[in-house]
Amino acid sequence: MKKLYKIEEGKKLLGVCGGIAEYFNIDVTLVRLLTVILSFFWFSGVIIYFIAAIILPNKSDVDND
Repeated sequence: MKKLYKIEEGKKLLGVCGGIAEYFNIDVTLVRLLTVILSFFWFSGVIIYFIAAIILPNKSDVDND
């Protein structure tokens, strides 16, 4: 079963976009670009990003289960 997590290797800020990209099997650059664009239009995107960074486990924590 696929799980959503933050990546630790190759992250730019907190690893949320990288984890989302791995979950949906898409390029991380597209996820990062979409996140930046959406954050310009709706500031709530920034808030959601940081909430996800707090809630999501790290990849190493998920792999150890």
